[in-house]
Amino acid sequence: MDEKALNTLEFPKVLERLAQHTAFTVSHERAVALRPAGDIDAARTLLAETSEARALLADQPTLGVGGARDVRPALGNARRGMALTAPELLDIKGTLVAARTLVRQLQDAEASYPLLAALGAQLPQPSGVVDAITKAISERGQVLDHASERLAEIRRELNIAHERLLSRMQKMLSSEPYSKALQEPIFTQRDGRYVLPIRAEERSRVKGIVHDQSASGATLFIEPLGVVELNNTWRELQLAEREEERRILLALTALVQSQADEIGAALEGLAMLDLVFARAKYAEQLRAHAPELLPLHPHADGPHPGVTLRLFEARHPLLATEKVVSSDIELFPENYCLVITGPNTGGKTVTLKTVGLLALMGQSGLHIPAAAGSQLSFFESVYADIGDEQSIEQSLSTFSGHITNIVSILKQADQRSLVIFDELGAGTDPQEGAALARALLDHLVRRGITTLVATHYPELKVYAQGTKGVVNASVEFDLKTLAPTYHLTVGLPGRSNALAIAKRLGLSEDVLEQARSGIDPADLKAEDLLDDIHRERERARQAHERAAEAEKAADELRTELAERLEHIEDERVQLLEAARQQAKQELDALKTQAGRLRADLARERQPLAKVQAVKQAIEALEETVEEPVERRAVPESAPNRPLRLGDSVRVRSLGARGVVIGLSEEEVEVQVGALRARARYTDLELLNEKAAEAPDDWHGAVRLPDAVPSEISLRGMRFEDAYSRLDAYLDSAYASGLRSARVIHGKGTGTLREMARDMLRKREYVERYNFAESHEGGEGVTIAYFR
Repeated sequence: MDEKALNTLEFPKVLERLAQHTAFTVSHERAVALRPAGDIDAARTLLAETSEARALLADQPTLGVGGARDVRPALGNARRGMALTAPELLDIKGTLVAARTLVRQLQDAEASYPLLAALGAQLPQPSGVVDAITKAISERGQVLDHASERLAEIRRELNIAHERLLSRMQKMLSSEPYSKALQEPIFTQRDGRYVLPIRAEERSRVKGIVHDQSASGATLFIEPLGVVELNNTWRELQLAEREEERRILLALTALVQSQADEIGAALEGLAMLDLVFARAKYAEQLRAHAPELLPLHPHADGPHPGVTLRLFEARHPLLATEKVVSSDIELFPENYCLVITGPNTGGKTVTLKTVGLLALMGQSGLHIPAAAGSQLSFFESVYADIGDEQSIEQSLSTFSGHITNIVSILKQADQRSLVIFDELGAGTDPQEGAALARALLDHLVRRGITTLVATHYPELKVYAQGTKGVVNASVEFDLKTLAPTYHLTVGLPGRSNALAIAKRLGLSEDVLEQARSGIDPADLKAEDLLDDIHRERERARQAHERAAEAEKAADELRTELAERLEHIEDERVQLLEAARQQAKQELDALKTQAGRLRADLARERQPLAKVQAVKQAIEALEETVEEPVERRAVPESAPNRPLRLGDSVRVRSLGARGVVIGLSEEEVEVQVGALRARARYTDLELLNEKAAEAPDDWHGAVRLPDAVPSEISLRGMRFEDAYSRLDAYLDSAYASGLRSARVIHGKGTGTLREMARDMLRKREYVERYNFAESHEGGEGVTIAYFR
């Protein structure tokens, strides 16, 4: 990829913003050094990794490489045999623990995030390093007593010697001749040895070694002869401790040295994963989506490179999200060259940079600030000539600088390239500049190079209108506010707004009329016609936006009403159930009273006919009360079109995304990660209009209830009816492309179960079958899997 083009398009600024989301130095360096992938498969893998990371971080926001440090300097020292310090060893330990923890977390989530798990599996796990450092070094960076037996022994002796020394010094404070000679009743240290502060005039009373004196000379710090040996012993043990600690650190350094390559590889792997997480966080910040990268398909009957460029609601990634105006930038299938015209500061350059940057971002594994469904071809190289190329050092004018850059681009670009030119042919005589711009553009078109050009030359509008493969586009201008709207319109050239702007700014009508008289009437008529087209197109765009907003509001209202109805139905069921329970209690009491009355009448030998009638009435009411409250069907708030196998949906109750793998009359079977779930249609939200590839013999959308359901119920059927129904259903289910089917036969006597399993055993297209899980029906349901 051309480095000059990357700088021209400000790609390094994008990488700087990406780097802000990294966790440590190594991944930060990787972020700012990120470059587009060399082939489309690698770029698609990077985009898929970013998508997985976004989903994983949404599920586990705290996941990351916490604890990782840049230990490359420490590894370098270890390779040279230089003893590592305790803090350096702790950094290495923290980095390896971070790697181990992250790998374990990714392995646990492998079913849902296979690409990230594969990256984690590449991280080596150096053996013994973490345990050895943990055993020897505390979290505060101190060598622990049990780092070695020798160190433990030295420190025991050191404590004993220190206690003896302190005890002896304490006694001297209150004994002759020291007590009367002390400047103050304390002892202190000088040069690592314990001393007493003796008044200078009492020097002769204290025998010992003078180590220091105060600034005034009034105090001498003397080590009494009585503690010299104790001080020596304590000091010797300190030196022995320091030497043993050094030996331990050297041993740990040797262990690190022996596995320096593995530790370095683990560090790089952590940086790579941290960069993936940074790409995901940056995508969330931009509210970006993964573009679909497509290969170029050159046409056999002409120079057309077979490019795809469809960016919906595209935004420049370096402009503030709340201020930038999004645009739809699309090359029609028959075009591969876009000529953009319009007023200054109207957004032409921003549009060019947006396309170039989004192409570079997508090929680098970054999600792009554009709507879902955006598509881009994969370009092996991107070239751009934007801005002022003037160079005082090289004695180049603006025009010369542009031409020098263009000459270099023409030598390198080919059909696999994207070329971007801003103000092609500017900086010189307009007539010659226009002729040169047209010749350059024609040269690129004949070579079949995907090209985006911004210009003021009307000659290029005419060229684009009459040349195969080239299409006009324009950035719009609001004459009422005298400000650009930044909306891009593909298919129409820009209008000349000079006279209209001059009129709005108050230029006299005489001057304007004289200016109009110098313009070819045909050109004026064309401008008027172009004005009409732009106005009609703007009305159509506004109408489309209003319709889209109305449709969105209707969808939201439909969903809200469905949820309200669900809530109302829940309340109705609860109220009726409470009333049923109360009625049941009252009937039980009434039944008890009737029984007592019957017993009393029997004892009195009275007729029981009336009591018997009351009893029958109670039993009838009891049957009614025993019936559970049935939930009424709530009107479906399903997607605008029938669901198809392979549709991406969101399961509202789970807050998770999944793919439709089965359809029945009342429910949908959805694959959510490694799990399979069954959901009602009202619980699903269609995420896109594109269904995954279905089998060759699956035709069109699955419409209910005509679709082959993913289950069949045989309960309550006679043997012959169940046999014929199941026989026809299995053939239809297999032919429709279902991967599996549920046969609900119930438990009962087992006759239907054995018949169903015997039929499945004889079907060649049934790969295997087994009972359902206990919570899905257990032995009352058999699940068949088709080949």
